Amino acid sequence: MIQKVFFYVIMNASENHGKGVDFMEEKSIYGEHLPRMLQIKGEIEEYIQKLRAEIKEEQGMDPIEHCLARIKSDSSMREKCQRRGFAVTTESALTEIKDAIGFRIVCAFVNDVYFVRDYLVQSGLLKVVEEKDYIKKAKPNGYRSYHMIMETKDGYFVEFQIRTISMDTWAALEHHLKYKKGVIANEQLIVSELKRCADELASTDVSMQTIKDMIFTK
Repeated sequence: MIQKVFFYVIMNASENHGKGVDFMEEKSIYGEHLPRMLQIKGEIEEYIQKLRAEIKEEQGMDPIEHCLARIKSDSSMREKCQRRGFAVTTESALTEIKDAIGFRIVCAFVNDVYFVRDYLVQSGLLKVVEEKDYIKKAKPNGYRSYHMIMETKDGYFVEFQIRTISMDTWAALEHHLKYKKGVIANEQLIVSELKRCADELASTDVSMQTIKDMIFTK
């Protein structure tokens, strides 16, 4: 645990380097909750690894391509609290903003997204607080993913974003557009092309799922 906290401190110090912030004098917005948050992150990571191993042994395929986990950095959390109109406090970070602990789970096929979702719900580790299915009902800009807010037994919130490889690739590119500073030439054209690509990728995901089902149907 000490090593994990030390790693977190180093990462945040790196993020704030050159921003006029003396990190060593600034208390973490998570306060005394940080060690427990890191523990929760580790416990869920361990569960997901066991899940992958069990399913691969049973079915011969790992439903998860990769899984990324993080504790939202201090600077990002403070900015989000301000942007959402909340006080920049530990309480806001842990109760109003519900993605301090976050997981992005990337799967090869659409059905795997729902398969992983069901396993998380049935795990007994967490209870569902909120779910948003942006796969069946995409955002207007074309964004697709399955979002789920879950809560631990001791009251910490965890966000899960579960998506296919193509959805993840698209989201990464859209993120660059959304947060790129300065004026972007042909921005409207880029937005339009991203929407078109999102729809084409969604169609490809469906086709790939169909082909997989045909291959593995006995």
